[in-house]
Amino acid sequence: MTTEINATAASLLGFLHDGPLTGWDLVARAEQTIGPFWSLTKSQVYRELALMAEHGLVTPGETGRRDAKPYTITDAGRAAFADWAARGPGEATIRLPLLLFVTLGKHLEPGLLRTVLAEQRAHQAALLKDYLGIRQMLGELDEQDPHLLATLEYGITVARATVRWIDRLPPEIAS
Repeated sequence: MTTEINATAASLLGFLHDGPLTGWDLVARAEQTIGPFWSLTKSQVYRELALMAEHGLVTPGETGRRDAKPYTITDAGRAAFADWAARGPGEATIRLPLLLFVTLGKHLEPGLLRTVLAEQRAHQAALLKDYLGIRQMLGELDEQDPHLLATLEYGITVARATVRWIDRLPPEIAS
């Protein structure tokens, strides 16, 4: 029988499939690859690593510099990851603070929603620019991970759609 894991633990086990990583390395990898769509804090990473070690899903290595400890996925960890993957991603939970803000816009101080929308548009436009730059950089590599590219394309599509959505809001909302 395998240990049932949550999506956060699954993401860490997924990263560990590529080889041993420290908690710090896992945080950096998560920020770099899944950060735009999956929030993961340092405390979550270290808490999950401790739980996974307790359940035999990872093996902590020798403590190195700055108390860094590399973790290696075990066979039990690979099995738990496979079980998680077999269940599928499940129903998406959407928590978009911008949409909540717009929904409650009639209760906001005059001009606040316009300011927030302008800030959000600028943020999404900057994300889009960054994503397009990453796509160009990845396109120049000899070896490309099609899974990362597909995820990046999703981010590009969402950022582009959000900018368009804000630009098309009716004047009674946007001004």
